[in-house]
Amino acid sequence: MEKAFDSNEKLVVLWTSGDREVALKMMLMYTINGKAKGWWQDINIIIWGPSAKLLTEDEEVRGQMEKAMRVGVTFEACRACADLFGVSEELEKMGIDVKYMGEPLTQLIKEKVNLLTI
Repeated sequence: MEKAFDSNEKLVVLWTSGDREVALKMMLMYTINGKAKGWWQDINIIIWGPSAKLLTEDEEVRGQMEKAMRVGVTFEACRACADLFGVSEELEKMGIDVKYMGEPLTQLIKEKVNLLTI
């Protein structure tokens, strides 16, 4: 019998840092392993602020994002932030859901979802 989805098995990562070392050596490493090794049933990364620009400019970071997608990590991006950096269209071409995230993030916080901010 399949295990029912448990909200304790969901991790949302709010990725705001434009630091590539943080992206590569912490955030993407942890989320790829977390999903691939079954530490979390569901992992969603919200791209917010400078991380949007980093992702569109850094080939290695983009490659690790693609690896994360292959293991089942999902990505969303804040449209307001992406528009500020002029990268909304580029993020969409990468397969990222770009939308206004203020209300959805507020709801996640109110629901006390496991939220890791980087």
